[in-house]
Amino acid sequence: MTAHRRYPRLHWGQVVVPTELPEVVDPIDYQRVVMNAGATWDYFPAHYDPCYAEQHGHPTIFVNTMHIAGFVDRIATGWAGPYSRVVRRKMTLLAPVYAGDSMVGRGSVVAKRDGRLVDLQITVSNQRGERCCPAEVTLEFSG
Repeated sequence: MTAHRRYPRLHWGQVVVPTELPEVVDPIDYQRVVMNAGATWDYFPAHYDPCYAEQHGHPTIFVNTMHIAGFVDRIATGWAGPYSRVVRRKMTLLAPVYAGDSMVGRGSVVAKRDGRLVDLQITVSNQRGERCCPAEVTLEFSG
């Protein structure tokens, strides 16, 4: 029998504006880029074929949009906990995250609204500090 893991519960009333979210670092290897693209049925060749990526000006394959969206959600809900859910996400893709890079996620609480809503600003960069994807996320906290 597995022990039940208890997660700390962050309540909407405990959220303070501004609050910095913990940094999240995720190393991205070649296998993860290919597996994630396949798992999301994204068969664009630049996600699995390094020759194709190079022919189109990239040093190697790069993660797909859904991979970055999942990472943004992980930063948000990793901070807020399992009693929150993403109700809005807006992302701007500025630069690719390549196989061999690390995604670095940083964020902050920028607003708190009626309806148990919390607005976050999140930035995904690489290990070189290049901004890859600024994002806005709204979380809804359960009652």
